Parts: sequence; structure tokens; C-alpha cells
Amino acid sequence: MQQDTPTQLALITGASSGIGQALAARYYAAGYRLALIARRTSETKSWATQHGMDTDRFQVYSGDVAIVDSIVAACQACLEQQGLPDVVVANAGISLGVDTAVRTDLEVMSRVFATNNIGMAATFHPFVQGMRDRGSGTLVGIGSVAGIRGLPGHGAYCASKAAVIAYCESLRGELRGAGVKVVTICPGYIDTPLTSKNRYSMPFLMQPEAFAAQAFAAIEAGVSYRVIPWQMGLVAKVLRLLPNSLFDRFFAGRPRKHRQVAE
Repeated sequence: MQQDTPTQLALITGASSGIGQALAARYYAAGYRLALIARRTSETKSWATQHGMDTDRFQVYSGDVAIVDSIVAACQACLEQQGLPDVVVANAGISLGVDTAVRTDLEVMSRVFATNNIGMAATFHPFVQGMRDRGSGTLVGIGSVAGIRGLPGHGAYCASKAAVIAYCESLRGELRGAGVKVVTICPGYIDTPLTSKNRYSMPFLMQPEAFAAQAFAAIEAGVSYRVIPWQMGLVAKVLRLLPNSLFDRFFAGRPRKHRQVAE
């Protein structure tokens, strides 16, 4: 007997690698249709077919979250071809070290904010009113434990992820009572291309699939905020409580994140 086509739809940005791909696989396994947005569309399509995904259950759209018109157009194409999603995961993000004393790093910082912050709002934008009208939907912002406190050499990334946390909190309040949930997921260290070049220790490093399983459960449960893994949540709370003098001393001399250009 032929099964009906799944009706639930999850849209995920940054679906060409890492956390995005792991989340896509987890949502597909749960029976969702997928709308995958990535710059590398051919690679994303190849990955999906290689993993046995039914072409009737996924669509790949070309979009760059750092360019508002590009990501909005991709989301509107999803609306036209697949309908209004049930879950929207604004996962796409970049992480680059910066040095404020270097003029060119201001452009790097601008690109980090354009991707991690404006890109998230632009991803949610096409769906907010439709979800309000329908009275249901979930908007998921991927933050980071790095958004809890500012780490030396990580100014752009930490600031952008702190902004993600605050933005999602604001949006959650705006949509309260509309039936639309806003979920903030803050990963710790996940073994992805984003972290592969880090030159410092990464405690409680998780595989993307393990992260995706926990994130999926949290999103389905409708939690407002979750740090994954929980151990990093405890670390984040301790760091938040540390007096500035102790925090500064603890991170003094710690290796910094790679900058985009040669130092």
C-alpha cells in the first residue's frame, strides 16, 4: 500500500555541510519533507540522493544568507513550490577570528554579522506572517555557547551569537500568543568543518549526528532555549558567573581563532 506524502515541512539553511546536513538527515528520518537552502546546491543534492532521500520529499534552493535578496528569494521559492514550512531552522553561519587593529578585519566582521544575524532575520521574514495567520510554526535560531561571554580573538563570532540569543528572545516575545514558537539552540563544540581549524582545546566535542538528535528532540518539545551538550550549558553558567578579573585571567594567552587573512 503506498504511503501518503508527508505533510510536515522543515526548511534548513546552511544545509551543505556540518550541523545543517545532520539536522536535514534527522528531520528526514522523522518523516518530514525538506526544503534545503545552500550556496553549494549541486553538492547538497548529491548528498541527499547518496543518502537515499526520496526526490519527492526534498527540494534544494540556491541562497546566500549574507545577501538579503538572495535568501528571501529562496524562501519565497519554497513557499511557491512546497508551501509554508512547519519548522524553519536558521542554521547557516560563519566563524572567523578578527583583530580590530586591522582595517580589513572590519569587512570580515561585517560579513559575519550579515551572515549570522541579518541572514537569520531574512530567513524568518518570509514565513512570520504566514505562520501567524495559520496559528502554528516553529522558528529555530542556532546560537552558540560562544555567545555567552566574549572570548579574545573571537569578537565578531561571540558578538554575533550573543545577538542571535537576544534577537530570538525578542522575537519569542513578539510572537507570544500567536501559536508560533521561537527556539534558541546553542551548540557547544561540534565536529564540523567550522571547528576543524580551531587551535585550542574543545571540551565535550560532539559528532553532528548526536547534536542533531538532541536538537531535534528539543525543537519538537518546543523548549525556548537549550544548550547542547548539557555539560557545556554548565560550563557557560560558570563562565557567566565568574568576575571579570578571573574571567580575563583565565583566558589570557589562550590561542585565538584563525583570521581570514594571513597574520
